[in-house]
Amino acid sequence: MSDDTPPAAAAADTAEKGEKLSRRRRIWHFFTRPSTRWAAGTLTAFGIVLGVLFWGGFNWAMELTNTESFCISCHEMEANVYREYRGTIHYSNRSGVRATCSDCHVPREWVYKVVRKVKATKELFYHLTGEINTAEKFEAKRMQLAKNVWYQMKTTDSRECRNCHNFTFMDLALQEPRAAERHTEAAKEGKTCIDCHRGIAHRLPEGALQVDLEQLVREREGGASVVRRE
Repeated sequence: MSDDTPPAAAAADTAEKGEKLSRRRRIWHFFTRPSTRWAAGTLTAFGIVLGVLFWGGFNWAMELTNTESFCISCHEMEANVYREYRGTIHYSNRSGVRATCSDCHVPREWVYKVVRKVKATKELFYHLTGEINTAEKFEAKRMQLAKNVWYQMKTTDSRECRNCHNFTFMDLALQEPRAAERHTEAAKEGKTCIDCHRGIAHRLPEGALQVDLEQLVREREGGASVVRRE
């Protein structure tokens, strides 16, 4: 547009171009171009509020899905593994300390927790498709489901178990002689909780104790067994 264009014509041309902008472009321009109507401080404050609301909502959802009531809201969990768990020492014991579903199956560290939540979306898919929605279907998959958990625990050095249990803090003198001996051997040999404590909260599938966890890891990772110290 030349400098000698009449002011009225220039204004009309500008208005016409403005009307042609799509709603999407208007929104994009609002967030990417400096505004003469909104102060930078106002936009910054608005962004902070939105960020806080998003972050708070995200963490609220994370914690909600960590509750026992959420875990057993699925029929598959309530009717099978939860009923088994209620008969174990992790549910009821002399100290009154309970290990809930998330204590054993969800990492506490934020990054690992997010990864676990993403992987759990696959379980939601199987719930919706009725993969294990009857006792018969669940039993048919019990070994596979157990192996999934064993593999996870073996490759993370039983990370969730170690939220409460640790060789370093054990007073072996207060343990039964056999338990103290086994724990001493396990610590020396670099073993992890799941090597000896399969079935501590849920019924074992038939043939569970014949499963070699080292071999299980090799099969799934296509190489040598690796225990990640996390």
